[in-house]
Amino acid sequence: MFTATRISVSDLKDKRRKVIRRDGKQILLIAHEGGIYAIANRCPHEGYPLSEGTEGPGCVLTCNWHNWKFDLQTGEALVGRDPLRTYPVHIAGGEIHLDLSDPTAGELRARALKGLEAAVQDVDMPRIAREVARLERAGFDARDAMIHAIVFRNAHLEDGMTHAYGAAADWLLLSENASTPEKRLLALIEPIYHLAWDTQGADSFPYADGVRDWDANGFVSAVEAEREADAITFVRGAVRDGIAYADLMPVFGATALAHYADFGHSAIYAVNTGTLIERLGEEAKLPLLLALTRSIVRATREERLPEFRFYDKALLRWSGGGGDVPITASDLVLLSIDGILERVLQSARRPNAELFDALMGAAAWNLMHFDLAVDQVSDNAIADNVSWLDFSHALTFASAARQICGVRANLRPRALLQMALFVGRNTKYVRETSDEARWEVKDRDAFLARETEALYDHGSPEPIIACHRVKMIGALKTELAAAPDAPWADAMCAGVNRFLNSPIKRHHGLRTASQALDFVTKEA
Repeated sequence: MFTATRISVSDLKDKRRKVIRRDGKQILLIAHEGGIYAIANRCPHEGYPLSEGTEGPGCVLTCNWHNWKFDLQTGEALVGRDPLRTYPVHIAGGEIHLDLSDPTAGELRARALKGLEAAVQDVDMPRIAREVARLERAGFDARDAMIHAIVFRNAHLEDGMTHAYGAAADWLLLSENASTPEKRLLALIEPIYHLAWDTQGADSFPYADGVRDWDANGFVSAVEAEREADAITFVRGAVRDGIAYADLMPVFGATALAHYADFGHSAIYAVNTGTLIERLGEEAKLPLLLALTRSIVRATREERLPEFRFYDKALLRWSGGGGDVPITASDLVLLSIDGILERVLQSARRPNAELFDALMGAAAWNLMHFDLAVDQVSDNAIADNVSWLDFSHALTFASAARQICGVRANLRPRALLQMALFVGRNTKYVRETSDEARWEVKDRDAFLARETEALYDHGSPEPIIACHRVKMIGALKTELAAAPDAPWADAMCAGVNRFLNSPIKRHHGLRTASQALDFVTKEA
């Protein structure tokens, strides 16, 4: 429906440009190369006025702030990304009439999701934010953007699930509890941006298409043999038949703990996938399960490394009964990998809660005593490229392992011994003295509230850092809720406090150069 502007063609041609305001819109009328055009006056990039732009040949208008260029006829961005809205023009009686009717909700949704795809490919966080905001303004659930991004980029995850998915459920929870629209939007776009980061420049690695009836034993065998295509066909059958993830979780948990897999990521992802499916719904279920399956199939099996080879022997000895010696965290501190496995075996017949508490306490001690100098050196061996992130997994893995064992009690020996591996492997990188009083948490609720609030404006340029922060806080909340009076509770709060408020060096240019020269020198 066209509306009169009360602006004549001759008047516009004399002035060449005119900004009018209608229904909350700023519309720029331009007389250019014999035509009359109506466009949104705000540049879709950062909102600067296009009325201050420069016209060029071929119906092109340039925004002078960042040199974005638009086709006045179509609104297409010729330089830049976001398209410019145009309005149909009709001339009647020498006067300019405009059609100001808005696109349908479906059209707005399609445009926002198409723009989201471009933003994800460009790893453009500001545009991701704009497109998610546009989707919500059009009346749709902003979580649709996360689902669309997962479907769009899932096959570009060569090794399957990453932290982008692993932390997404925590970010969605933050969005639900946000106190302002800005914080809510931030928590919604963080996992999308992380997915964009993780898939930037990646080729597509399609998943197998076959489908067969779900068979738990067949799935486990396929994963163990690293036959991804076979495992995927079982997953497609489970989704086809509507099998809930709660029923699949014991199987995924078993495959995740079958090995000391991928530095604990497999177990963490097996738990977080279920939470993410709950929050996003059935549309996200298949792509998430495909990514999870691929990540478990391809996971490193670190118990095969020389330093962890006593793990398999420890499992066998556990099955033989083990000892009944009482155990606390102090019994495990500063032990080597083999030493801590041996000490845990001496207590294998003690209550599971006692073993778990001892290992959690030792992990908390490590967090409090991580030697920050380790993260700064540039002349170390590649095997000693250890940072805060390595220490964080002792908590996030422990939380995931405990939840898996809640549905598969027979996995507790594996879970507890793998917790011991995390504690033992970090012994090399701690110092015995630490300013524990500085990090003491006197008000647990206030501490968690403060650090949760800080996530909305964390300031970390790398998504992986923000991801570990949100996962650490989430895991701590989960474990404190499960056991608020646990003997490790105060120590773990202090350790997480130190982790969250200590520097993390992420650019190791000199270390990289030194290790490259050493590697090439020794190359055969």
